[in-house]
Amino acid sequence: MALTVVDGRLAPALAEAADRAEAALDRLLPQGEEAQSRLYEAMRYACLGGGKRLRAFLVMQSAGLFNVAPRSADRVAASVEMLHAYSLVHDDLPAMDDDDLRRGKLSCHKAFDEATAILAGDALQARAFEILAEPDTHSDPAVRCELISSLGQAAGARGMAGGQMIDLMAEAHALTEAEVTRLQMLKTARLMTWCCEAGAILGKAAAPLRHALAGYGRDLGLAFQIADDILDETGTPEEIGKTPKKDAAAGKATLVALLGLERARSQARMLAEQAIGHLDPFGPSADSLRDLVAFVVTRRM
Repeated sequence: MALTVVDGRLAPALAEAADRAEAALDRLLPQGEEAQSRLYEAMRYACLGGGKRLRAFLVMQSAGLFNVAPRSADRVAASVEMLHAYSLVHDDLPAMDDDDLRRGKLSCHKAFDEATAILAGDALQARAFEILAEPDTHSDPAVRCELISSLGQAAGARGMAGGQMIDLMAEAHALTEAEVTRLQMLKTARLMTWCCEAGAILGKAAAPLRHALAGYGRDLGLAFQIADDILDETGTPEEIGKTPKKDAAAGKATLVALLGLERARSQARMLAEQAIGHLDPFGPSADSLRDLVAFVVTRRM
């Protein structure tokens, strides 16, 4: 299966999703002159004006498959972008990955201070769930409850946070290929899987279609993490928006370190082909999601 980026089709779709996400974030993030205004400023700094918005794109595209109202999709997209931003703010802290750059600008704790960055991350996570709970996100309380519950699972100890814990522990001892894959499944793929399932939850889709999107998100997320690790090894600060080669220096567990660049590239392409196969039930309606797979695994690899 050829992995070809159809720029004329994908680029406008990505740009539209980024614009919609930025507008929703600007509208939904707090601002004002209260005593805690410095916290608001740090939250907005961490979220606005940067990032590929791939998670927002996944929410919007999956929701579009079920004719979900754009307003609902945009609110869910903003919610997951806030949660993702919180994870990056905390990940950059000295106690974690200790990185001074994020999305081509100073990390939140460098632009403000460590205490403010910790609070900004906490508040972004809380705001993400608050948005999902609000009636404007969906008229059906059961849908809102499922969004909240499933996002909590994807982001918590059995999801992203658990993967980050394994990642920290892996610096002290070597992991097998299967263990690295599990780490990356939790740390990266679980949240991307949720983004794809969110559209199906909003659209009250049949179980087989929801499972197909979950399979797509899982394989896309694993391919994305491998591609990200390859860029960390081969990219420049300008290309990746953060400090390169930090994973190798820290002894991080990655498939690039375990398999080498060429075998890692082959693994990413295999996962990409699997991801595309999961979209068969949706026909041409899922072409933008197919294009995204090619974009993820071919970006400067």
